[in-house]
This record gives sequence, C-alpha cells and structure tokens, in this order.
Amino acid sequence: MTNITDWQAQVGRTWADNYQLTDRSFAGLTERLLQRVTERVGDAVLDIGCGAGELALAIARNRPGARVVGVDVSSDLIDAARRRGAQLGNAEFVLADAATWREPGFAPDLLVSRHGVMFFDDPVAAFGNLHDSASADAELVFSCFRNASENPWAAGMARVLELPPAGGSTAPGPFAFADPQHVEDILSAAGWQGIAFEPVDFAYVAGVGDDPVADALAFFRRIGPAAPALRALDGAARDAAEARLAEWLEGHRSGNLIAFGAAAWIVTACHD
Repeated sequence: MTNITDWQAQVGRTWADNYQLTDRSFAGLTERLLQRVTERVGDAVLDIGCGAGELALAIARNRPGARVVGVDVSSDLIDAARRRGAQLGNAEFVLADAATWREPGFAPDLLVSRHGVMFFDDPVAAFGNLHDSASADAELVFSCFRNASENPWAAGMARVLELPPAGGSTAPGPFAFADPQHVEDILSAAGWQGIAFEPVDFAYVAGVGDDPVADALAFFRRIGPAAPALRALDGAARDAAEARLAEWLEGHRSGNLIAFGAAAWIVTACHD
C-alpha cells in the first residue's frame, strides 16, 4: 500500500531524484497516453498527480495557447516539475491534493493523469471534486496499471524477493485501479459518464547501457516494490536478495537492454 503520506515523504523525494529513470520506464505508455490526449480538445488542462511534470510539460508544448496546471502532493516532485518547466510560460505546478484542490475561476475542460490517480484515500470523493470543479464539457483521460499478473516486472520481482504477491487489493497503491468494474463504480458514483477502458501493453524499461543489469538493479533499489524490501535488509541478507534480483534481471537481458512487459489501462470518461 502506498498512500498520500508516502508521496509527501520518502517516495516523493525518491521519484523526484530519479524522474529521468521513471520517465524512461513509462515512455511507451506516455506516448500512447499523449495520443489519446491529442484527440481531445482542451484549453484548460489539469494534470492530476503530475509528478515531475512529464505529461503536463508535453501537453503544454503541444498546446501553446492552453493553460496547463499540474497538481501533486509531493513538494519534491513539484519543485522538479517547476525546474523542468521554467521556460514554458503556459505550464504551472501547484503543491496540493487534487482530491480537494480547486482554484476559483479555473474549470478544466481536459483532466489527465499518468498513473497519478490510484492513491486517493477516498477516490469517490476525489473524483467527485474533480467532476464538480471541471467544465460541463470536460473529458477525463488517465492511465493505471492492470493486474499485477499481467505486469511481470512486479509479479516476478515479488517472487524473487519473497514478497507478498503484488496487487490484489483496492487499497491505495500502484494496482488499486486494476479492476475495471471497481474503477467504473468509482467514476460513476462521482458523476462521470461514458466510461471506457483501453488496454495498453508497453515495454517497461528498467536498464540500459553497457551493464544493463547494474543499471536496472540501481533503478529497483530506488523505485518500485523492491526498494523498501531491500532497505529493510542488512548485510548478508541484503547481499543475497540483490544477487537473486541480479540473476533474475540477467534472465530478461537483451543485449544492452532490460525491459519487461507491462500492462495498463487508459481510462476515458466525460463530464455529462
């Protein structure tokens, strides 16, 4: 379980320090998500759980006449996004919880998120706030992981490190929105309509370069379910766990690349 408090502390700091790596791992999904965003109009864009700003900045560059606002609960991620977007006059980043945040006079007509919506403590209330603050013709486009069993980077890592199986719960966390019926129930209760799910398979890039195993191991030490598990170990126990992880990564190596199959939903909905 990963909640908002985690993002405000260690998790947010780590993702801010390593945003180049997380953007790399999600590049294939980001491309597809941007395609779906491009198909929709919108001059007032809200990026929910914007992280270090990759999606919001891409939209701002593609829509110079739009106002793009990214909202996130992590001050470290917001600082990173502001640094990255310093030269873009139509992108801004706000430290706030999208579950309750509103700006008087700002009614977004396009609401987007790349994996930033699965961590609300009360998702119905959060999506209700987003619905009520949006314009009457607003559209919603976001991505989230499908089941952990369809994401071998997560399921395999859990086996290698002898962790509890990933996913299987609707508690706040990476796989909280894996079940389409659960997500549809949330969005419907919050007032959204025309809800649709598009399955997207993409390459989750974990390591590259002359030693992609070392690169991937460094990545997973910092990001994802292995990071807290490894931090909790000391000495020989940690060495043994990292050795198993490295062997598993070697088995997924293709030349100078380590990439895993990954499975996501792109969820779309409309205001009325």
